[in-house]
Amino acid sequence: MMIAWIDSLAFIVFLIAWIGYTSFARRKAKTTNCIARVMHQQRIMWMSQVIGKENRVGEAALLANLERNIAFFASTTLLVLAGVLTLFSQVEKLETVIASIPFTAPPNHALVQVKLGLLVGIFVLAFFQFTWSMRQYGFVNVMIGAAPLDKSGTDTNLIAYAKQMAVVQDQAAHSYNYGLRSYYYSMAALCWFINPWMFIVASLFVVYTLYQREFNSKAVVAITAAQSHLEKSPLHIKE
Repeated sequence: MMIAWIDSLAFIVFLIAWIGYTSFARRKAKTTNCIARVMHQQRIMWMSQVIGKENRVGEAALLANLERNIAFFASTTLLVLAGVLTLFSQVEKLETVIASIPFTAPPNHALVQVKLGLLVGIFVLAFFQFTWSMRQYGFVNVMIGAAPLDKSGTDTNLIAYAKQMAVVQDQAAHSYNYGLRSYYYSMAALCWFINPWMFIVASLFVVYTLYQREFNSKAVVAITAAQSHLEKSPLHIKE
């Protein structure tokens, strides 16, 4: 199978964009306010409040709502995956459709299968991330159920326990975020069917969009400001 150099370049750019941004965002989140960083602080405060609550039905309802959202994406991912796998038996028809789109490169039978394989890999990865996220939220539920009551908020062991609950919840949220990113990058991968240059541009555009939303969005500014107000409140539980 002969693959044009531009297709190889486009695929490499795609991998660098995905893996590189994931690594960059993880490192930058340690020193810069972003969605991941500020939400981690919010989760610590939330779990610290849980220790002092005798009735934790509200927490169970909030976590159940989060799990429902993830379950929706997990089930949707399976449907999308089934659709992509079905296309393997309809490659000739898919090539006809691709050839009818303006500015598309001439379809290569083997290369079209590679592109479908890329989509399969992306959605398999997304499914793994979503299901692992669901399991971790289940772990958080168990930890909340096991947490004893401490209305004084002075037990250092329980404060540390609350932080660990926040860590598990944080990992669940990261898995959910990685699953969502897979959907973003799948949109870029779709552009490969049209043109490798469009694939490159779409991959870079996804990186730009993710960066803006995670580091420069109005939501980050608002949550960061809310965090500072919460820490100044006399009702805030000091760590």
